Amino acid sequence: MTRKILTGLSSEAYEHPFDRKALASVQNMPGVSLLLKKINEYGIDRLLRLQSLGSEIRISPRNFPELHQTFVETCQILDVAPLPELYLFRGTGHIQTYIVGVEKPLVGINLDAMEWLGVDELLYVFGHEIARIKSKHMIYHQMAIVMPTLKNLLSSTTLGVGGLVAGGMELGLYNWRMMARFTADRAAMLACQDIDVATTTLMKLAGLPDEYLTAAVIEDFLVQAREFASNNFDSVDKVTKILSYTEPGLSWVVMRAGELLKWVDSGEYDNLIQQTNLKTPEELEEKEGKTLQEKEGWNFLTSW
Repeated sequence: MTRKILTGLSSEAYEHPFDRKALASVQNMPGVSLLLKKINEYGIDRLLRLQSLGSEIRISPRNFPELHQTFVETCQILDVAPLPELYLFRGTGHIQTYIVGVEKPLVGINLDAMEWLGVDELLYVFGHEIARIKSKHMIYHQMAIVMPTLKNLLSSTTLGVGGLVAGGMELGLYNWRMMARFTADRAAMLACQDIDVATTTLMKLAGLPDEYLTAAVIEDFLVQAREFASNNFDSVDKVTKILSYTEPGLSWVVMRAGELLKWVDSGEYDNLIQQTNLKTPEELEEKEGKTLQEKEGWNFLTSW
């Protein structure tokens, strides 16, 4: 399959409207400048990089050529440069990837992902991580990663006041990280350029290996994803949503698949690939916001 190189691609062309709104909410929270300052003071960016450098295997064209080339292709398709470093870490029993580094980003992928995923599927998971760079959201993404530890540090150094500020910020960041996944999945779709590949990748992220991905299983998953996306979640109370977002073990792949399918079905994906009938970010936000909130009632934001 020949994939289109999306030279000049802007993240605004595919960002999910909930992502933009949730991030704006975080940026407007009191104390965000304090937290950003503390992250810089504590050298968090350098620490996270050192953890990867000191614990994981750096991927190169020599040691893992196919994995490295797939990563290079992902960055080329999404027009991301310079090329971040890529590291391989031990298996965890499930597919896992991450990205850290504001000034000099690096991507990590575990052994399970390398062994379970085909080349096309690797494009999807790499695209999902590279999206953080493309959207210039790394500082907030990294803040969310270290927030639990940072909250404890601020509580001990500011007589608990900083911890209270950070606690409210933490909930806002959990909300934003969930919404940012929708944008990252769209970038991942642009990287692999095949909805069938996106579907099987998400199913593998849910824990299903190749031998279980029969036609019937995939068809039922798609039905489930579309059913989930059509639900009205306005009746779910705030506490339930908070508990859902703060549970690190949940992948939310069915919800993510439903959102991705709606984007593809809308025609916006094809328009972006073909560079036709492209809408401005404001037009996209108005269109998608109305569709999601008025027709399906999908609105995790208004009750926060």
